[in-house]
Order: sequence, then structure tokens, then C-alpha cells
Amino acid sequence: QVQLVESGGGLVQAGGSLRLSCAASGRTFSTYVMGWFRQAPGKEREFVGAISTSAIVQRYADSVKGRFVISRDNAKNTVYLQMNSLKPEDTAVYSCAARGNWGNPERAREYNYWGQGTQVSVSS
Repeated sequence: QVQLVESGGGLVQAGGSLRLSCAASGRTFSTYVMGWFRQAPGKEREFVGAISTSAIVQRYADSVKGRFVISRDNAKNTVYLQMNSLKPEDTAVYSCAARGNWGNPERAREYNYWGQGTQVSVSS
């Protein structure tokens, strides 16, 4: 069982930056592929990015590529989402998730554990 808790959300002006954190419980964090997803009001959940267990591989949605960076610290059981050059369309609830293998990391249904999410609001 893995419990995930996100933090770091808030209100920021367009062009600003935020760093989200996702802290995981348990001693097996390093064995999980970690993903970030977001959901805006009235829209479906959207893949943001994912990072492999060793952090060697990352994948990003086209909408955030070049602006967002995912990293992880396995010693701290934490994964991060650094968000730069934020746009109003980035406004959403951001959630982290964990899965046991890389597979297709964009498929939300293949993740085993989810956090509650943290709100990110970007004003124009």
C-alpha cells in the first residue's frame, strides 16, 4: 500500500513558477513509476508527465513539454513537478500517481495509487 500526498499548489500569475511535491509513504517508493495528472473543471483528467523508477526516463504531454520538469528523490520518497512559464490554461487540480511498471505511463487507469490532488490556479 502506498499513500501519496501532494503539496505546493496555489495561485500564481501567468509566466510564474510553482513546484509541486508528492510525498509517498512506504519503503518501496523507488520501485514505482510516478506520474502527474491534472483535471480542470468540466474537463477530463489529462496526463502531464511521468518519471521512471531511476529517473532516467521522463515523458511529458506536448502541452507542458519544455515548461514542466519532473524529478524524484528516492531517498526522500518524493516526486516533484517543477512548473515554469505557467499559463491560465494550466489551471487544474494536479494529482500524482504510482504504478508498478512503465507500460504506457499516459494511461491513468493503469496507475495503482493516487493522491488527493492540489489546486493550481494561474491568473492572466
